[in-house]
Amino acid sequence: MIRAYRPDDLPALRRICLLTGDDGTDATGRYPDDGLLPDAFLEPYATLVPETCWVAELEGRPAGYLVAALDTAAFFERWRDEWTPVFRARHPHRESGPEWLYDVGDGEEPRYGAAVAERYPTHFHIDLLPEAQGRGTGRALLRQLGLAAVAARVPGIHLSMSPTNSPARAFYDRLGFEDLGVGRDSVVLGIAPARLV
Repeated sequence: MIRAYRPDDLPALRRICLLTGDDGTDATGRYPDDGLLPDAFLEPYATLVPETCWVAELEGRPAGYLVAALDTAAFFERWRDEWTPVFRARHPHRESGPEWLYDVGDGEEPRYGAAVAERYPTHFHIDLLPEAQGRGTGRALLRQLGLAAVAARVPGIHLSMSPTNSPARAFYDRLGFEDLGVGRDSVVLGIAPARLV
């Protein structure tokens, strides 16, 4: 079942973020603080744009989620004003972990060029526990995002992903995402919202 995010989902979703944070596998202990990943890739969305966060339930419990920002530029402006102070208070010692992860937590917006910003202004993060995979759950979550983006008249949706996450790449390829050719250390894919509906 796919449903809207509720604030009481946050602890379970933070756990899912950590358990899937290493190319879909468990990232527990990989970074100096297990809170870094959810503080950079999950909670800012749940806090700032909960209306574009959805939860996948399996047997009555969260087993995955999708969080998104329909207007990436506006979202990162809010992030820097409202979330960066929270992130820095939770993680004051930058020297103890990878710089890129602290940059994300600080709200440093990825710069993929004007074409991506204009044609694909929406971005998202999606994570599913293994038991939720292969059931159409990811497709159902992306359908919710597609519907929201179509309603908002957004021209395109993008995501950035690790180039080593082959199962995720195969999933996006099947859905019709295209490589936008702008990633440096990551792969940036894009799609028109209507293709997800």
